[in-house]
Amino acid sequence: MITGELKNKIDGLWDVFAAGGLVNPLEVIEQITYLMFIRDLDDIDNKREKESAMLGLPYTSIFAEEVKIGDRSIDGKQLKWSVFHDFPAGRMYTVMQEWVFPFIKGLHSDKNSAYSKYMDDAIFKLPTPLLLSKVVDSLDEIYEIMNSTQSSDVRGDVYEYLLNKIASAGRNGQFRTPRHIIRMMVEMVGPKSDDVICDPACGTSGFLVSAAEYLKETKKEEIFFDQDKKEHYMNSMFNGFDMDRTMLRIGAMNMMTHGIDNPFIEYRDSLSDQNADHDKYSLILANPPFKGSLDADAVSGDLLKVCKTKKTELLFLALFLRMLKVGGRCACIVPDGVLFGSSKAHKDIRKQIVEENRLEAVISMPSGVFKPYAGVSTAILIFTKTGHGGTDNVWFYDMTADGYSLDDKRTPVNESDIPDIIERFHHREQEENRERTEQSFFVPVSEIIENGYDLSMNKYKETVYVPVEYPPTSEIIKEIEELNAKVAEETEELKRLLGAE
Repeated sequence: MITGELKNKIDGLWDVFAAGGLVNPLEVIEQITYLMFIRDLDDIDNKREKESAMLGLPYTSIFAEEVKIGDRSIDGKQLKWSVFHDFPAGRMYTVMQEWVFPFIKGLHSDKNSAYSKYMDDAIFKLPTPLLLSKVVDSLDEIYEIMNSTQSSDVRGDVYEYLLNKIASAGRNGQFRTPRHIIRMMVEMVGPKSDDVICDPACGTSGFLVSAAEYLKETKKEEIFFDQDKKEHYMNSMFNGFDMDRTMLRIGAMNMMTHGIDNPFIEYRDSLSDQNADHDKYSLILANPPFKGSLDADAVSGDLLKVCKTKKTELLFLALFLRMLKVGGRCACIVPDGVLFGSSKAHKDIRKQIVEENRLEAVISMPSGVFKPYAGVSTAILIFTKTGHGGTDNVWFYDMTADGYSLDDKRTPVNESDIPDIIERFHHREQEENRERTEQSFFVPVSEIIENGYDLSMNKYKETVYVPVEYPPTSEIIKEIEELNAKVAEETEELKRLLGAE
């Protein structure tokens, strides 16, 4: 969560754009993303140059010597943020428009890279040198505060706060998952260095970025000291699909800014025949869209065979099972209706997960988790594709707090079940003797099948009712009479003090 000062600076930057005539939230996010990316390129390049010098390794800066842009060759150093941000407004605007922007659009000459595909139609939209100068100054101030903040997640928090502007502006479909919920899911499934990870509804690539950060923190030596694993991490580990090109562009830059050179981020309708992926991924992390328009004719036929429905949340579950390799894991968010819906499609997909694969956990989340832009109650499903069953006992957890207030303000609070959820999930062998009255417990698969594959927490949780004993009616009446007599006595005393008759 960002500090008040940082929040005010970002709001101020938003106001600068509005005053300059840019008010469309997505356009503003795009332009800020480009500029942050340009600034980060300079910072990352400097950092890698220093690291290489310390290790005695050769390193060629992307800003080294002359850079060819179109028919012109210019000094690469002029493209560095740390150089051009000191230029007068007019010259800075010319450098940005004619040199820097074409430079970042052509950074990856490989036209198959995610970055190239979604930068091809990117447009620099800041209309005046004065606006650019103000925006650059504001971003410098924001970065200064970010760099002085101890939190390692501050950059991600800033980006998340910016993305929230889309939701607050009422953009339907831009439904982001809170970063701490993403991180919890990533820690529960524990990505491995050889995983092939996919989010078929990736948006701004939040799940992929979090998985990359987790691997950097926990498998750094294993990945970065092994050439093959590093190559896999940079080029083939992370895969994401979406139908919004703007989100894909932001997602691709988000991944590259987090050190992933060439993620496979592609424009694709995951539910259609356009997506031919079968048995391909070892880990899926996703929060698929719950609602929205769905062209029933475009839905892949093999998904409709699993569950004949127009509900995207059910179709995506069928898709996850199809896309996963045998042994592949999935952690996904679903609306509560998926857990207990009584339609044939609801029961069919739950049966598929419970009986034909291995359902491991159901974490029920409070409805406030997605506020202020949605109040829907949700749950996290964690399962493994086996193709031949394997569910024995399903672990249920009733999350009541996630570290933030559950109202529209979502202010930080001390209560959070997240550390407990992660700890208990990884030590489920210690959960066997827990009672159904506790916050987490196991339910045998036979009981789930008997209940029509119902996966709602309330179906199995037991509530202890403590009987309240009231005194006999005669005693209550006697107490009332005594109170009335006391009131009358006090009233007479008051009258006497006031000299009343």
